[in-house]
Amino acid sequence: MNTYKSRIEVPVEHTWDLSDIYPSLEQWEEDYNKIESSIGPLREFEGNIKNGADLLAYLTKSDEVSGTFQLVYAYCRLQLDLDTRNSNAQALLDRASLLSVKVSEARSFFMPYLLSLSEDVLRRYISEQEGLAYFEKSLLESYRYKQHILSREKEELLSQIGEAFSAPGNTFGMINNADIKFGEVTDENGNKIELTRGMYSKLIEDENRERRKEAYQAYYQPYIQLKNSIASTLSANIKNNVVLTKVRKYPSALEKSLFGDMVPKEVYENLISAAKKNLDSLHTYNELRRELLELDKLAPYDQSVDLVKGVKKDIPFDEAYRIMLKALQPLGNDYITTLQSFKEKRYVDVWETPGKRSGAYNMGLYGVHPFILLNHRNDLNSLFTLTHEMGHAMHSYYSSKHQPRISAGYSIFVAEVASTVNEVLLIHYLLKESADTEMRKYLINHFIDQFKGTFFTQVMFAEFEKITHELAEEGKPLNAEVFNSVYEKLTREYNGEVLEITDEVKYGWSRIPHFYRPFYVYKYATGFASAISIADGLLKGGSNVQGAYLDFLKSGSSEYPLELLKKVGVDLTTPVPIDTALSQFRQLVHELSAI
Repeated sequence: MNTYKSRIEVPVEHTWDLSDIYPSLEQWEEDYNKIESSIGPLREFEGNIKNGADLLAYLTKSDEVSGTFQLVYAYCRLQLDLDTRNSNAQALLDRASLLSVKVSEARSFFMPYLLSLSEDVLRRYISEQEGLAYFEKSLLESYRYKQHILSREKEELLSQIGEAFSAPGNTFGMINNADIKFGEVTDENGNKIELTRGMYSKLIEDENRERRKEAYQAYYQPYIQLKNSIASTLSANIKNNVVLTKVRKYPSALEKSLFGDMVPKEVYENLISAAKKNLDSLHTYNELRRELLELDKLAPYDQSVDLVKGVKKDIPFDEAYRIMLKALQPLGNDYITTLQSFKEKRYVDVWETPGKRSGAYNMGLYGVHPFILLNHRNDLNSLFTLTHEMGHAMHSYYSSKHQPRISAGYSIFVAEVASTVNEVLLIHYLLKESADTEMRKYLINHFIDQFKGTFFTQVMFAEFEKITHELAEEGKPLNAEVFNSVYEKLTREYNGEVLEITDEVKYGWSRIPHFYRPFYVYKYATGFASAISIADGLLKGGSNVQGAYLDFLKSGSSEYPLELLKKVGVDLTTPVPIDTALSQFRQLVHELSAI
């Protein structure tokens, strides 16, 4: 693994070139000032949009400000992520954040104004002003919410108490990120030290079972101690969501959450139903894991340790990039050539350095190009991370190239499709190229664990959300005891009798931040299943599938997510994509068992 003491040591070809956004700080300042001087003119539109021409003038000005602000914000955000200790970058980001608040305030009048128009008047404005066609879909999409918008006085009241509604999530965030103190574990010298999240992610994979158990118990200790406080925050969050559902006249909290993406509730319910019909394959895998680890009972802290030892190998970054390009050949020459250019043009910041943000991400920047952050470690996980993030980057690149700014950003519902398609193609390529039995076992096990975490676990979380929201809608109490009961029952059902239900298991709900963003986690599962179906078609060599998939990557948010997926052969309103994915999981478990 390459270890650098400072960014100066990193080869320049492995770093971002932020001059692609602004060649100098002076030019950043020019755009900052340009936005600041636009705030007054934006405010002057309040009460002065009388016809289609006025509407077009406001939207054009607002769109221009949005495009410029995206560059202003990205420039300092990316700088800070390269070194979070950089006080100059932090100062720039603080200024950009304050500017964002001012712009939002200047534009806050517009949505109430827009929704005060009758649909006939809005459509007349659009027909009279040719330039409004560019904004038509966005305007009508906002208008779709009109039936759920209240009077101006009530909306103003909701706005004023909005901070109170977000308090449970904010409180849990403070508990989880700032106040939580984990229990103690034993270090290499036999001393007791406080567990950290970073230590936990390593210790839970340790080959020594006692070290795993100790880390697991230390990790859950504060959540159990704070069970009533955390239950109170989660209960309040769910009840707030149910109250807003009733106030805004949605049939249910689930349907309120699905409304934005135009997803019928049957998609959510079919996902849970299909997963539960195929739990036997997950149970089989858990039993296989128990046997291979030679255990009487599989404990929760046995679920992350590698089943295959001694096959990890060094994969330098340049080699990882070559492997990725070979694995993604089914996506065609244009895709591969473009992806190769990302490395040559310095779109990727590769190595870990002091102060650099951890993890990995892609930031698609309209009018410039994607920026991909990595902390590459020359191992198999880093190869998968590279391939995953490049899926996001190519999605951003194609959508930005083929869509106007207003529809270039893609929905979160489809965000994980492109990244997971890449990972599936990679695992199939590696399996095809590997003649070593131990390596094949390692690769298959890697993919099974990824499948389990991204699909089955997220579906279980989705069912937990559905059950607890329904209890709140029925006026039934929500507390630690109720959450424990629901979560333990689901854990038993999804994992089978082979899993030992320790005291900590039933408190799993208490550590999930996604539960404070209701009905979000199911998108991981639908995205994963969609990607499995698409990759399956690509691997079978269908040129029609390749063309349709590239069109999907070029589509941004030009249509609703389900419609975009249908064009590439994935219809989530039917059980077929989910069944296809689960069939592959079953085959993987069978192959691992056989070898």
